[in-house]
Amino acid sequence: MYGKLDNPVYHSLNEYHEKFCFNFGDTKFYNPEVASFGGAAMVSKAEDITEYTKICDDFLIFGERPGLGNLKTDLSQLVCDQYVLENPINIDFTEEIIELKEENHGELLAFVMKFYPYYFKARTPELGRYFGIFKDGQLVAVTGERMQMNDMTEVSAVITDTDHLGKGLAKQLVTFVSGKIFEDGKTPFLHVAESNTGAKMLYEKLGFMHRGKINLWGVKR
Repeated sequence: MYGKLDNPVYHSLNEYHEKFCFNFGDTKFYNPEVASFGGAAMVSKAEDITEYTKICDDFLIFGERPGLGNLKTDLSQLVCDQYVLENPINIDFTEEIIELKEENHGELLAFVMKFYPYYFKARTPELGRYFGIFKDGQLVAVTGERMQMNDMTEVSAVITDTDHLGKGLAKQLVTFVSGKIFEDGKTPFLHVAESNTGAKMLYEKLGFMHRGKINLWGVKR
């Protein structure tokens, strides 16, 4: 049922996010201005990766360990847990959640870059909708959508300002964004670093089902 999640980048770029796709051999890559990710239906080959390094010198390959051939590069491994949500979450909202429009993208970008500078690019907000919570006119928490297939959408960028942790903001944002995905007739899924036990506990309490683990391979030219 969720087999496409074994290769979420490949299937997102083969479906809903096709307009962002750069094809190199058997591997599909996001336009690096939008996201620096790649993935193949099976295994990314050295020649595919070599072509992408010509336009992006630091990126992630999702799935099986890629072939590097004679390519001289660093290769790091990040193991993530993958979760799927099959039913809407039922909680009470105490915060006003605002959809971040184009005029908010500068503030969104600055906020995310403050905490997670690697994963967000100038055009990342084009991948989906992003929502935020403001306090005293300042953005203090965000969550949005990243990879998207025709029937599944990834919940991503679950970030709360360190001064506002422990107030349930992430819980409400994840619930809200997941609800929007269900309204679209799609299934929410997400990825979280294997070592992030706090986040995993939150997602499991909200009803996310652990599907398995997925490898992310960092390539640096």
